[in-house]
Parts: sequence; C-alpha cells; structure tokens
Amino acid sequence: MKNDEIRALSVEELEDAIVEQQVSLQKLRFSHAVSPIENPMVIRNARRLIARLKTELTVKLRAKDEVTKA
Repeated sequence: MKNDEIRALSVEELEDAIVEQQVSLQKLRFSHAVSPIENPMVIRNARRLIARLKTELTVKLRAKDEVTKA
C-alpha cells in the first residue's frame, strides 16, 4: 500500500486496515517461529506498513481535534 493510498483512507478504514495488518503480522511471526519463512523482509515491511497506517491515523485525528477546537 502506497502513501497516497493510505492518505486517501478515512479514519474508520485506517482503523480496520491497522487491525487487519496486525493480524497478518501476527500470523507471519508465528509461521516464522515454526519454520523460517522464505523472505523474512516481509515481516519488516508489515511492521513498517502498520507504522505508516498508525501515523496517518494520528495525523487525521489531530486535524479533526483542531477543527473541533477552533
């Protein structure tokens, strides 16, 4: 998922995507613990995607709070 695609998501869609990616990351970690996966960089990329999603969620929530305060 590219940053432009992430920015286009709504707050609810971001929250859903975060939960979905966290479940996916957990499954990757379990499968890697049982038997090493072919490309361990997938785990790093999944973590980074979750971080980007959380960052964009924070940006949107802060912008929403600033609008309500003004």
